[in-house]
Formats: sequence, structure tokens, C-alpha cells
Amino acid sequence: LQYGLYSSFMGCFVYCLLGTAKDVTLGPTAIMSLLVSSYASHQPGYAVLLAFLSGCIQLAMGLLRLGFLLDFISCPVIKGFTSAASITISFNQVKNILGLQGIPRQFFLQLYETLRRIGETRAGDAVLGLSCLAALAGLRAMKSHLPQAVPTAPLAVRISHLIVWICATASQNGYRIDPNQELLALGVANVLGSFVSSYPITGSFGRTAVNAQSGVCTPAGGLVTGALVLLSLAYLTSLFYYIPKAALAAVIISAVVPMFDAGIFRTLWRVQRLDLVPLCVTFLLCFWEVQYGIVAGVLVSGLLLLYSIARPPVKVSEGAVLLVQPGSSLHFPAVEHLRASVCSRALAASPARSVLLDCSHVSSIDYTALLGLAELLQELHRHGLSLAFCGLQDPVLQVLLSADLEGFQHFPSREEAGEALAALPGWERCRELGGSRAEPPTSTAEGTGLIQ
Repeated sequence: LQYGLYSSFMGCFVYCLLGTAKDVTLGPTAIMSLLVSSYASHQPGYAVLLAFLSGCIQLAMGLLRLGFLLDFISCPVIKGFTSAASITISFNQVKNILGLQGIPRQFFLQLYETLRRIGETRAGDAVLGLSCLAALAGLRAMKSHLPQAVPTAPLAVRISHLIVWICATASQNGYRIDPNQELLALGVANVLGSFVSSYPITGSFGRTAVNAQSGVCTPAGGLVTGALVLLSLAYLTSLFYYIPKAALAAVIISAVVPMFDAGIFRTLWRVQRLDLVPLCVTFLLCFWEVQYGIVAGVLVSGLLLLYSIARPPVKVSEGAVLLVQPGSSLHFPAVEHLRASVCSRALAASPARSVLLDCSHVSSIDYTALLGLAELLQELHRHGLSLAFCGLQDPVLQVLLSADLEGFQHFPSREEAGEALAALPGWERCRELGGSRAEPPTSTAEGTGLIQ
């Protein structure tokens, strides 16, 4: 227990100077403690060394500006993690509300043991805990229905308004954090903390939620937290003995329950159902092991991202020539799909048609995609057809020109491409069968397909 107190003050002081969020409190957490215990063999010296080494790694990541790696953690993964964490942390306090002893920390074992031993509930603890929860819920309801106090109101009304606001303040924050700066803050906090016998620390969900709900306005709130921890180490530990666990559990539950976002499931079902996959994977696996849930969610999100790159939307418009419009950049996973689809559509037409590739939405292209386009050019040429490009952005045009593709031709617009292709024999044959030469091919509802 003393190592938990040693770990609770250094992060508060460091984050006050280096942090970017006003509510975040650094310190020991239940999840971090479980992770540390599995790697430190329950040896305090190993845990302190782990704090130093992890701090060095975080510091190096911050200095190398690797915070962009956090961009690969999607919102559904974050929502799944925070929702699962709110349930885990809240249920972890149920044993204190009910006055049960010896409940394991693993979520499913905890759920089983709590339900099995619910008959052992201590009435006094349950009454105190539930009363505190009801009081906190009432304060939150008072805050949401609190009218504005005008300056002309009587002094007693303004004082009453201030008291209710201080007691009941559910603060919503619209700031953004700097990931690189956060890594630096965590790294420095862990390195310096290791010199005062701290084990690895991180942002605490429970204490950060309490901080936010208490109306903390700046990171200087950490000075108050750190100072209270130092005072408790020196003078107040004997007094803390009399704080009921049921009351503390009620405060924590009341603070973290709002982190569960039930509406995100309904929103994603309505907006983008595919995003429910990483959300549900993260949410469910976090009840088993938090780190597995986050890693699995990131991997699932990455696979979905790779699939969208490998199968970009491609609009194909039938006309005198085949107008092909890729909806995004061309990279190596997508090129074979694009090549096969274009060839099958161009050669299956009667008569076979040349292809106009509209690259106005293509902002980048890699070498493998370049080779695929070269193969597409050669295959169409073998059948007496042409492949022309239009709307090429400068970076893509420079790459294609540098490759020196045989038969490569590009035009600034569809109109110029249409005029050039109109002179080809294939165009004349198509025109005789009813194709139009007056206008270049355009996207219309008739004859438009979407290659997925």
C-alpha cells in the first residue's frame, strides 16, 4: 500500500507543468497495477525499475514525435475501451457497496463471486453506499435543473446558487490534447517517480472523472492533489482509516458511470454499421484483458482500413468509351482489382471500347500500382484499344511521366480526352453502332456501375 502512495504525488506535480489536459490526474490505477504485477513478479524493486524503463520509452517516443501513432486508434476503439472500463471500474466498487470481502479482481470471476455471495451483504454498508449514490444522483439532477443566477438577485439567492453549483457541478470539456506532449509528461513523471519508489503510473479514469466533475479549471489542480498526498503520507493516514469504503465507492461509481456511452451503439448502427465491429471487439475483450481488447480493436480497425484501400470505390460510366473514376488514391492492394475490373468491362462491351481513366480524385500512387497500370496499357493495346488519363494531379503526373510508360497519354480534361479518342478507329466503330461523338462520356444514371 505504501508504494501506491509513493506513486501518487510525483505525477501530479509533473503533469501540472507538462500536461495538456486540465482534468487528467496521473497516478497508480487498478488496471496498471494488474499489468505491473504480472511483469514484476510482485517484487517492489522490479516494479520501480519498470517505472524507470517505461518512462524512458515514453520520453523517447515523445521526443521522436511518435504521438501520431495514436491516430491509428479509431473512435470506436476508444469508445469501446472507455465504456468497458466504466463498467469494470464501477463493478469493481460493488463489493465495497455491499461490504463483501475476498472478491477477486478479474471481471468475470468478480461477477460470479459477487452474485454467488450476494447473500453475505452487510446491511450497514449497503445502506450507506446506496444513500451516497442517491445523494450524488440528486446533486447531478439539481445541477442540470439549476436556473441562472442574475446579478440583481438577492444575496441569499446568489449564495444558494453558488453552493449548489459547487456541490453538484457533470463539466464538459472541449479542449484537445497534444499526444507528443502527453508522452513527454508521462515519460518524465515515470522517470522522476522511480526515484521516489513509484511504480508505473498513467492517467486514472476514476480520479480524472472525479476531477472533471469537481470543476477543476487548470492542470494546477494537480498541485492540490499532490500536496494532499504528501500531507497524508506525513500526518493524515490515521484519519483516513475512518472514511467508509462504501462512501468512496459511491463517489467513484458516480464519476465513471457517465463514461459509458450507450448511444454510440445506436449511432454507429445508423451511420456506419461496419464500425460496430471494432467497437464490439474492443468492448468485449476489455472485460477479459484490457490490453488485448485495445490491441484487437486496433487490428480490426486496421484490417477495415486496409480493405477500403484494397477495394476503393470505382465508378464506371458506359458510353462511346469506358469512363473509369477511382474514388481514392491508387495503392498496391487495389491495382489488380482495378486492372481486372476495367479489362473485363472494356473487352466485354460490344464492340470493345477504349478506356478513359479520370484521376481527379487520385492524389498519390505507388510503384506497384504503376506496374499494374503499365500492364493494363499493354493488355488494352493488344486488343487494339487505348487507355488515356485525364485530371491528373501534379504529384501523380510526375510519377507517371518519370516511369516513361509506353503508349502513355494524358489530357487536362475529359473534353480534350474525348476529342483525341474520337479520332481512333475504335471510336468510329462505336459511333456507327449508335455511340455519340458530339460530347465526351459523362456520368449518367443509365449505364453507370459501381465496382466494389
